[in-house]
Amino acid sequence: MAEKAKKVKKSENAIQRYFRETTGELRKVSWPTWPEARRLTWLVLVVMVVVGIFLAGMDFVAVELLGLVLGI
Repeated sequence: MAEKAKKVKKSENAIQRYFRETTGELRKVSWPTWPEARRLTWLVLVVMVVVGIFLAGMDFVAVELLGLVLGI
């Protein structure tokens, strides 16, 4: 009987096993509440804007310094 159970497991293809395992893992996830998700989304957007402004400033400074060094 144990051999029969093993054969049934082996007949399951990799795609079926992937979706079965993925579904099982997603059930274990602790999903954020709606207020948490909104707050974290705003946090990500603010950080993106701040980093974008910082990188734009660094790019501007680098271009100006390169212009001074090369005499353009």
